[in-house]
Amino acid sequence: MKLKRKIVKIDQEECNGCGDCVSACVEGAIRIENGKARLVSDTYCDGLGACLGHCPQDAITIEEREAEAFDETVVQKAQSAHGAAPAPGAPPAPPPFAGAPCVCPGTAQRTIQRPSTACSAEMTADGPASELRNWPVQLGLVSPNAPCLQGADLLLVADCVPFAHGRFHHDFLRGGRPVVIACPKLDIAMPHLPKLTQILVDARPRSITVVRMEVPCCGGLTRMAQTAVDAAGVSVPITEITIAIQGGAIRKAQVS
Repeated sequence: MKLKRKIVKIDQEECNGCGDCVSACVEGAIRIENGKARLVSDTYCDGLGACLGHCPQDAITIEEREAEAFDETVVQKAQSAHGAAPAPGAPPAPPPFAGAPCVCPGTAQRTIQRPSTACSAEMTADGPASELRNWPVQLGLVSPNAPCLQGADLLLVADCVPFAHGRFHHDFLRGGRPVVIACPKLDIAMPHLPKLTQILVDARPRSITVVRMEVPCCGGLTRMAQTAVDAAGVSVPITEITIAIQGGAIRKAQVS
């Protein structure tokens, strides 16, 4: 049934597809389609506008128009199906995590043993030595109970970073730090927030270092880390390192 109410409006001309509004919308009412943010369904949008302050383009406003009523029950069912994060004010316990959609031998948890003297400056027959100590690295595939995560200094890395930063292994992976990678803009179908929340609850890492690219959409990775810490009800320091498209770190900041 339609009624006249307040609802989100997204200016398609102003939207740059950064995806910041997607991670800001608890109800999951927004997604990126063809490079632009779009409202999934009127039913998912409560019209409160929590996403407004997260849009760097000011492309989101609130309008009053005929729309389907907001249905919290429908939203909760969709969140349960996709492993969405708990709403603000909900208990800190993370929602149940639905594992990978298929069982693949390549996703089996592995700890890679390397000589304690190994470093990426060392040359091997195949080039500089790798510093990677854990597998898999995709956040969607990593087990929250992986031994390498327990009490670790966790690296949460945007998946473009190792391509832009030539010294990635040397600068970030030395010392055996576990790494998980994700894209806050393109991985919108993956339940990354509940997975990261579960890691914080189960593994209790000492710290999180978010290594992101300088592009605006990458800021969603830092916000995801902050939201996961809040949802898990833990105290974990978060450091953000920003990498330039041309390579090299351009900024380091203590987030929390």
